[in-house]
Amino acid sequence: MGCCGSSLRTGTHPAKKPPGSLPPRRPSPTLKQHQATGSSTARPGAAGRQVPPVKEFSLAELRAATGGFAAENIVSESGEKAPNFVYKGRLEASRRAIAVKKFTKVAWPDAKQFAEEAKGAGKLRHCRMANLIGYCCDGDERLLVAEFMPNDTLAKHLFHWENQTIEWAMRLRVAYYIAEALEYCSTEGRPLYHDLNAYRVLFDENGDPRLSCFGLMKNSRDGKSYSTNLAYTPPEYLRNGRVTSESVIYSFGTILLDLLSGKRIPPSRALEMIKGNNIQVLMDSHLEGNYSTEEATTLVDLASQCLQYEPRDRPNTKKLVSVLGPLQIKSEVPSYVMLGIPKHEEEEEPEPPTPAPQPQHPLSPMGEACSRMDLTAIHQILVNTHYRDDEGTNELSFQEWTQQMRDMLEARKRGDFAFRDKDFKAAIDCYTQFVDVGTMVSPTVYARRSLCHLMCDQPDAALRDAMQAQCVYPDWPTAFYMQAVALSKLNMQSDAMDMLNEASQLEEKRQKNSKP
Repeated sequence: MGCCGSSLRTGTHPAKKPPGSLPPRRPSPTLKQHQATGSSTARPGAAGRQVPPVKEFSLAELRAATGGFAAENIVSESGEKAPNFVYKGRLEASRRAIAVKKFTKVAWPDAKQFAEEAKGAGKLRHCRMANLIGYCCDGDERLLVAEFMPNDTLAKHLFHWENQTIEWAMRLRVAYYIAEALEYCSTEGRPLYHDLNAYRVLFDENGDPRLSCFGLMKNSRDGKSYSTNLAYTPPEYLRNGRVTSESVIYSFGTILLDLLSGKRIPPSRALEMIKGNNIQVLMDSHLEGNYSTEEATTLVDLASQCLQYEPRDRPNTKKLVSVLGPLQIKSEVPSYVMLGIPKHEEEEEPEPPTPAPQPQHPLSPMGEACSRMDLTAIHQILVNTHYRDDEGTNELSFQEWTQQMRDMLEARKRGDFAFRDKDFKAAIDCYTQFVDVGTMVSPTVYARRSLCHLMCDQPDAALRDAMQAQCVYPDWPTAFYMQAVALSKLNMQSDAMDMLNEASQLEEKRQKNSKP
């Protein structure tokens, strides 16, 4: 029932929760593969393709997709410390090209833990990443499934090039795009990226650099495997075996060295060159001097900051983006042109349209409005209902009625005025202030903000709010109705109809219970 977590006891209304907490929910057999998480549930990839929500694949599906994990489909393999292979494959149903990373059971003996890690990584959706689209835990098998990037790795283009080396403007673009990806991960609460190196930077259909999602997961359950040469490993990892957000910055610094030099130079050696003002010696001779000395100096300075021995002395991801952004040149030139490769055309067979199913139960006015996708009618119903359904969802002591509490209620009041007046952007801002304080939980606020997001053409955010409303009030029909509308906007018609049916059943049950 619903689509936002694991299990929640029927009929309970949890008291206040800390900001950002997400209560569990009842399992949903229809939507467990369509959790709308991350900043963009179905964000287009480089070729304008929609990235599907993360799902659990069967081993049979992935075996068929990879030709039985055929040796000729292996596109990369790791060393002894973290033995795993990456295969190229193609899903039979959608004809989508995929990359499948195959672990050993030794690396992840606990299937549940592996699945939870994969679901966490699968929440992220960004055009600067090769996004995770699924996983598989079948017996002893542990696999991850990601978007396939057809134009090789940064390591291949930088260290093993055949036609031409990467020109300076493209190297700046690589640094900037990967910094943007890391900043996104950090903003979304996933700042740890394991073993960042030139093999983790991939090039998509357009030749644009993308950060592999595989680094969002450890190579093993305990994370005690750093597969790069020890000379490139963050100093603190050598001391305590732990990867931190500052460790990621150090590894980014090694990528900047790769881009500057065109070869693998141990950070300690590179820092000696930098201290000795031997920047020209550090630069890749294959560039033949075709670069800006000022830009190169900025990049060298940034690399030096990233490679500081003490983690606290390194910049954060926001600083990386702010430094690299102004260096971008030739922004009008496509990446595949600068890489000197043909544009990759990937054809996929469109999935046949699914006929719209019909609801199984009579619908209330709210249900009818949601089935028609009539946002104006939904708005009027929510205005008229006010906060009647919030009764019992908060248990507050007298001490909690502080100035902060009054300010929070004032924010909700301003949001209600904006909502009534159809100023939906202002309502989102005010309701967000109310939610972020976290002293009270209000399913109605989540439902109203969900509608505001729909009015602003943000169905992924609308779905998240509707899911939150259900978490606060598990048996509230409105939460399911709002999920139905958002899912329909996301072209998930079958799941939308499931939500409509779920909501109508809850309303029918509520009406029966209310009769004397």
